[in-house]
Amino acid sequence: MIQWQKSTYSGGAAGNECVELAHSEGELLLRESDDPARILPVTSTGLAGLLRHLGADPR
Repeated sequence: MIQWQKSTYSGGAAGNECVELAHSEGELLLRESDDPARILPVTSTGLAGLLRHLGADPR
């Protein structure tokens, strides 16, 4: 069974506006809680790049 971890930055009063991360069989998985059947496998390098991009100052 895959154990999903909710992002600490996720919000929403109903708790369904979340990005979740899991580790399964040597790969990282991402999904959104409002569409849990759509799972995106990512590499650690790809995830690090995404997080850097999302945290970048847009100015």
